[in-house]
Amino acid sequence: MLMIYNTLTKQKEELNPINPPDVYMYVCGPTVYDYFHIGNARTFITADMIRRYLLYSGYKVKFVMNITDVDDRIIKKSIDDKITADSVSKKYTDAFFEDINALKILKADVYPQATTHMNEMISMIKILVDKGYAYNINGNVFYNISKFKNYGLLSGKNIDELEAGARVDVNEEKNNPLDFALWKKAKEGEPFWESPWGKGRPGWHIECSAMSCKHLGETFDIHIGGNDLIFPHHENEIAQSEAANGKPFVKYWIHLGFLNINKEKMSKSLGNFFTAREILTRYRAEVIRMFLAQAYYRGPIDFSDDLLTASEKGLEKLDNLIDKIKSELERDDQTGYHPEFDAAGFEKKFKEVMDDDFNTSQAVAVIFDFVKEANKTIANHNNISSSFYEDLKNFLSRTAAGVLGICDFESKKEKVDNGLEKNLVELLIYIRTEAKKNKNYKLSDEIRDKLSEMGIILQDSKEGTAYKKN
Repeated sequence: MLMIYNTLTKQKEELNPINPPDVYMYVCGPTVYDYFHIGNARTFITADMIRRYLLYSGYKVKFVMNITDVDDRIIKKSIDDKITADSVSKKYTDAFFEDINALKILKADVYPQATTHMNEMISMIKILVDKGYAYNINGNVFYNISKFKNYGLLSGKNIDELEAGARVDVNEEKNNPLDFALWKKAKEGEPFWESPWGKGRPGWHIECSAMSCKHLGETFDIHIGGNDLIFPHHENEIAQSEAANGKPFVKYWIHLGFLNINKEKMSKSLGNFFTAREILTRYRAEVIRMFLAQAYYRGPIDFSDDLLTASEKGLEKLDNLIDKIKSELERDDQTGYHPEFDAAGFEKKFKEVMDDDFNTSQAVAVIFDFVKEANKTIANHNNISSSFYEDLKNFLSRTAAGVLGICDFESKKEKVDNGLEKNLVELLIYIRTEAKKNKNYKLSDEIRDKLSEMGIILQDSKEGTAYKKN
């Protein structure tokens, strides 16, 4: 049986989907104002592994990940960059899809965007106002947490203590410092939508409630996010959704531990902030996934080049076996000897450890025990039949590739150039930009054309020149 640690009940519980074999899952996705960082990548990759394991276990998974494309940070970015908020969200939404594809993350069934679900959000807010859970102050609508008796149950927060410690702004309109915004009155120059309370935009929390209920129903199976979202974001999602719908919101809450950089919390101010895009210039996706799989998802994980390099080195053993398997299967020799090898026993053990709250670290250990025994068997026997290698491939395809995504039998392994290609392309873009400034259009065009021949397409805009691989 598959056991899941449920943040709501603070214990492991057997997975009993609402409508088996269907499992409905929601993951808090990106706020598209910048490239997502490696901490976000941990959430996205771990959720991907959980989804893949559910599929491996025979469940039919509907997987939804939202995209927050209206937010204070998007507005700030648009002001700083002197472009529209739509341009900011479009740029980083496109980048998000490029990066999750590079990380070998399976596409979600639905990627709902906040800007296309305004009707659902306004409708839910209206229900909350009508039921007395929310109030309107001059076009700002707030949720009244005192009306929801289970507020704090997910996070274990003591509401009286939170209220006592909360600082109230001088011009604060809220009845209670912990009440949170459902609808924000539009300020000068901000994007807005029409509503019963005037022009404005939704609060962050209501977006996830409205989008998840729209696509997964008023009660669904699994909600995944980082530990930092437990309070207030997920606490507020529960309060909104259950008050509006009169039903339990989510059955199983799964939360991931923090990711630190060289034993310090990741922070732009500390200069240790890394985007997934930057890391992908130095390490291939399988190495990043291997590194994350080696840690228990609920605990903290330290991120460093040394640890990534160690994961890369460890992965070489798996890569070498895969190369051997592919080479032997190309010979397709069925006449040889099929030595005794308990592949089924390894798969049983893999399932046992993954059934214990998705223990990927133990699953990796099972895979490398398998690699060790397979290599020993190969070394001790001659004239091995291709059917033996087919058994090895089947196990690794289902587990290491299919669930963890740390290898791939189909694509050729590519060595990452540690950013050299990126640096050289950016240098050529700089030279081309300078050439255009000096009206040397012949050189500018030559650089563009030569890069195009190499499969690198330049994209000029008023913000500068970007590039993509064709």
